[in-house]
Amino acid sequence: MQILRYAAFTTDPSGGNPAGVVLDATGVPDDEMQAAAAEVGYSESAFLVPRPDGALDVRYFSPLAEVPFCGHATIAASVAHAAANGSGPLRLHTRAGLVEVSTSETEDGYITATLVSVGPRTEDIAPEVQAALLAALRWHEADLDPALPLRAAYAGAWHPVVAARTRERLADLAYDYPALAELMTEHGWTTIQLVHRDSETVVHSRNPFPPGGVVEDPATGAAAAALGGYLRELGLVTLPAALTIHQGDDLGRPGVITVSIPTDPSAGIHVTGTAVPI
Repeated sequence: MQILRYAAFTTDPSGGNPAGVVLDATGVPDDEMQAAAAEVGYSESAFLVPRPDGALDVRYFSPLAEVPFCGHATIAASVAHAAANGSGPLRLHTRAGLVEVSTSETEDGYITATLVSVGPRTEDIAPEVQAALLAALRWHEADLDPALPLRAAYAGAWHPVVAARTRERLADLAYDYPALAELMTEHGWTTIQLVHRDSETVVHSRNPFPPGGVVEDPATGAAAAALGGYLRELGLVTLPAALTIHQGDDLGRPGVITVSIPTDPSAGIHVTGTAVPI
């Protein structure tokens, strides 16, 4: 396998979220994909397998386990595919379902990709599980923004949305790694979508990812899509909406994720970003 390395949601190779990309993993066994992802060491790597109809099968592996869908690796893989084969539409068959992507080149020479998530939804989190989550994060009820209720959100993978009342609370992240990893594995959560909302359309985010063997994911497209669905379902944003999500600033790897939320309650969420080779 030829493993490419791309940084997603940035035009700076030292920013955003790095991902491994294999443009053709035809015939590669699961254990070899998992071993390659562990060796690369990024939060996720994407493995593409061309289909006869021109679409692509995609598998996503963190250093420790396979995940059903990964937004930043989708952006990275789509940009890498466009760099090798030309820009245009892509149809990606993921474990979460069909994800359609469009790629195009900007005037300054960067390639931008926009993915459309599978249909999003949210679920309540039982009070005792909420308490366990806050305890693992070492947060308290007083730290939460009451305007954004704590719920689990899905747009290809599950992410509890936990909103901080202040930007300072979001910046001060020192969670109980073993406790949070155990809780997330028990409930099938991929990352925790910690957010602070500056305004209705500007959000700061951080994403702990201990089940994948990563303390924190620098820029999380799947969680961004899930957040868009959460805001639409709960009526917390004026539709149609365009969000700007800033993530990675507290890690020294700043990235920008653009999220478009259609009015149709069943429509997928659009997530846009650039990616550059590392």
